[in-house]
Amino acid sequence: MSTVIIKSKEQIAKMRAAGRLAARTIEEVAKILKVGLSTDEINAFVHDYTIKHGGKPAPLGYRGYPKSVCTSINEVVCHGIPSSRRLLDGDIINVDVTTVLDGWHGDVSATFYIGKVSDEARHLVEVTRKCLDLAIEQVRPGARLGNIGAVIQEHAEKNGCSVVRDFVGHGLGRGFHEAPQVPHLGEWDRGLRLKTGMTFTIEPMINQGGWELYILDDDWTAVTKDHKLSAQFEHTLAVTVDGCEILTAFSGPLASSNSNI
Repeated sequence: MSTVIIKSKEQIAKMRAAGRLAARTIEEVAKILKVGLSTDEINAFVHDYTIKHGGKPAPLGYRGYPKSVCTSINEVVCHGIPSSRRLLDGDIINVDVTTVLDGWHGDVSATFYIGKVSDEARHLVEVTRKCLDLAIEQVRPGARLGNIGAVIQEHAEKNGCSVVRDFVGHGLGRGFHEAPQVPHLGEWDRGLRLKTGMTFTIEPMINQGGWELYILDDDWTAVTKDHKLSAQFEHTLAVTVDGCEILTAFSGPLASSNSNI
């Protein structure tokens, strides 16, 4: 993780294609989400859709992970393993898709409302979405990496939420996880200077209560220590000459009968 790999225009084009497929997968998932759907059914949909369109689901088999997507409900911070668990009215769920296409990765996630959610849940999700938006605005050549975490931390804490410290964004390319690590809290004008051709994810995990978490016995599922809600949004970015490009941009708002995201 020590060397940041600068991507060429041709390599970023490959990542753009992988990111587009990952984003399309999330867009299609949004259409099937409903009360009563199991997370195993989400996993099967993501797996089949990815394969059908020429990609591979990166999580499957990665360090022993058993499924093709991560589905994190309510107090699950990240890396929730799909199961027979069915979605309930009032749940929030993060669906985290990483796609490999032609050897390159695209990584994206979004948190969805299922049915009628509480005002508190909606507040958390919207704060988290805004944290990602504000962080993306900080990405440009010459900016410091710490600005990403600083703006996320400021917005989350100003709105009564906390920032998960145990997980970070990361470089992405041919590798699932590359340099640099991208913390979601930090200090302004500190850290690595961003350069054109860097590619990485920003994926803030924001909690309703405290930032502390623990890992379940499955060695993957991260859960808030106080069992309060957690939300996450993620995009893959490329630093460009005059700013950045969202390689996993959606074609429009993610929407289903149960969410308006």
